[in-house]
Amino acid sequence: MSTPGKKSIYVIINPVSGTKSKKNIPLKINETLDEHDIKILETQHEGHATEFAREAVRNNIDYVIAVGGDGTVNEVAKGLINTDVILGIIPSGSGNGLARDLYIPMNHSKAVKILQEGVVAKIDYGIANDNVFFCTCGVGFDAKVSEMAVSKEKRGVLMYAKNILEIFNNFTPEKYKVTCDEGVFEGEAFVVTCANASQYGNNAFIAPHADIQDGKMNISILKPITALDVPQTAIQMFSKNLSNNDKLIEMLTTEAVIEREKEGMMHLDGNAIHTDKDIHVKIVKQGLNVLVPSEIPKVTADVQSFITNLTRWI
Repeated sequence: MSTPGKKSIYVIINPVSGTKSKKNIPLKINETLDEHDIKILETQHEGHATEFAREAVRNNIDYVIAVGGDGTVNEVAKGLINTDVILGIIPSGSGNGLARDLYIPMNHSKAVKILQEGVVAKIDYGIANDNVFFCTCGVGFDAKVSEMAVSKEKRGVLMYAKNILEIFNNFTPEKYKVTCDEGVFEGEAFVVTCANASQYGNNAFIAPHADIQDGKMNISILKPITALDVPQTAIQMFSKNLSNNDKLIEMLTTEAVIEREKEGMMHLDGNAIHTDKDIHVKIVKQGLNVLVPSEIPKVTADVQSFITNLTRWI
């Protein structure tokens, strides 16, 4: 439901994130939202976006717009959780997982129009060993890929594909114990992902049935795969049909503990961090207000049927 009246808006831009130019975004925002009070801010260092977001909360700002990728969105959003301040997103990163999950257009002009519509949804967020995430967190192969991506200057689909190829041949699955309300998994896994949203980014759906407003996370455990499994697994992931993979174990819960043999890397919203060998993960229901499209596009039945059949043929 749209809210009339003049709004106070912070626009937080990460000038170095992603692959798209952001130089025209302030102009687009000012032209589209010219009736509102707008302040443009650029981040200068890691954590700066969170500082700006917390300042916005102290100043009772109405909207805080994150311009960047999932890392920037994470920094801004975690400064707004459990407040009345509303997050807006102009996706400008390499993966844009949260924006895609919320059906926010990748086109900057269209994304700005969503800010104008003023439709607000309440979404969940997760906490993993005191680290806040909004899309996914997890361990295993994906954490290794995220760790390598952090050290690369170039981002994007091709870079991630290159990272995957570099890591896959030398990757050894670890043993995990995952405990939650739905039961216990114990054994080797390629990935263990706790998904608040359905995808990592770039429309790679690790948890096709995840609902970002249900107060729960979908835990996707993919058992070890070989090179022969990769094509089908990739197609299933990008066509939102990974649940058809016989090596996937899914759990639905509000809280879980992941135990592993030693401390190491964990990914959160595409960023890799070092953490303890045991990881406690929980979901906080509808703790963030975010601007979303007034209408959600739907895949036609014919297209969905084709995609489903394709994954069965491969």
